[in-house]
Amino acid sequence: MGRVAQSDGWGPQPLMLTIILLLTLLPALNGLINLWLLRTPPMSGGRPKIAILIPARNEAAGIRACVEAALASTGVDLEVIVLDDHSEDRTAEIVTAMAVKDPRVRIAPAPELPTGWKGKPHACHVLSTLTTRPYLFFLDADVQLDPTAASRLVPRGGVELVSAVPRQIVPTLIEASVVPMINGLIYGYLPVGMMRRSNSAAFAAACGQMLMVRADAYRQVGGHGAVATFMHDGMQLARRFRSQGFRTDLVAGADLAQCRMYDTAASLFAGFAKNATEGMARPIALPIWTILLVGGQIMPLVLAVWLTVFGGITTPLLAALTLLLIARIGQARACREPWRAVALHPVGVLLTLWIQWDALIRYRRGGQVEWRGRSYVPRL
Repeated sequence: MGRVAQSDGWGPQPLMLTIILLLTLLPALNGLINLWLLRTPPMSGGRPKIAILIPARNEAAGIRACVEAALASTGVDLEVIVLDDHSEDRTAEIVTAMAVKDPRVRIAPAPELPTGWKGKPHACHVLSTLTTRPYLFFLDADVQLDPTAASRLVPRGGVELVSAVPRQIVPTLIEASVVPMINGLIYGYLPVGMMRRSNSAAFAAACGQMLMVRADAYRQVGGHGAVATFMHDGMQLARRFRSQGFRTDLVAGADLAQCRMYDTAASLFAGFAKNATEGMARPIALPIWTILLVGGQIMPLVLAVWLTVFGGITTPLLAALTLLLIARIGQARACREPWRAVALHPVGVLLTLWIQWDALIRYRRGGQVEWRGRSYVPRL
């Protein structure tokens, strides 16, 4: 065991050091385990019949690249259906021109949004009614697939829903700080082994950016209609599948697709805030997450500096920090994140918590969230 810093009443107490040490080891060890467990699945056999379903609302900037990448899929028999959700830009025009050139592409207009429904679940629900194919691949319009992605994501082995987080393109400092926290929470705090052994909805994990389901199971659980009032459709759909006895899985997605989620700081904060109260930003959950993230990823750095200057860093804390850094570097490599994302990780933790607390406070004050030109009442 290493030397324990002595406290003179001003420095950290031994109990505090022990708690912070344990909070640091949690994401470090879980992250190292998940680096082994989260893998890219192999291609499926045969040529499964897949419908790639893309909800699109004002997506003119990226819809062509999204559809072209989907059409380049190999090892599958596919059709691509785009739902134009009352776009005010050239989205429909672009996809219509592509449909003329490639019969595998179809475009349909979205009906009016029913009362109580959120926009994306409604669009996905409508899309699911436009095909009879056995596999439904829900894809965000800003995601560009690798040619093998559709084949690799086909549910198999008794699993009915598979999703993955695409490689996140983060060219700016604010994006490199916050967006990788999606993977940071998965690698650091999702017990992937337990998720796969237990079918409890408590261990559900999914990313709505790219998610494939068996159509028969999807319809048995009520599809997106069962999660109509939620913004976080991917996570809620996985919970719904599990609650109805169907298995779900999350796999590594950095080699399957790429996506630039937000191109401005304003859209980034709005995007992360829109469904915050359905995830971390809940009255009981958020204080726990704050303790886990601050206690396990900010305080160890603060204490390391404090003890180095005033008392000498302890060997256990140094070892825990080293493991945490190795796990974070491993995440960056596995998720193909830029190295600056590792250096900016503490900033990302603090900004993520700020977004979550701001969302919870706004919810308590009766505020609404604005997204894609629509106003929604958030829910817990």
